[in-house]
Amino acid sequence: MADQTDNARTPEQIEAEIEAQRAQLAGTVDELAAKLDVKAQAKDKVASLKDSATTDTGKPRPEVLAAAGSLVAMGLVLLLWRRRAD
Repeated sequence: MADQTDNARTPEQIEAEIEAQRAQLAGTVDELAAKLDVKAQAKDKVASLKDSATTDTGKPRPEVLAAAGSLVAMGLVLLLWRRRAD
């Protein structure tokens, strides 16, 4: 089912279209490879979490310290509560 416009294309136009399709396919393959690279995704996630948990100087954010402290305190309370229950 060749269209009449197919006959009007020059070999250069066809080659240009093929090259554009190759470039698009290469980009798609690169995107898929990036999605399948679990190690790189994990490193990116760790870096993102580290950036969000620290200040610009590299020190932990106060809210992160407060959350960690409250978790430790909760753990201690639970341990003491279990010992008294026994």
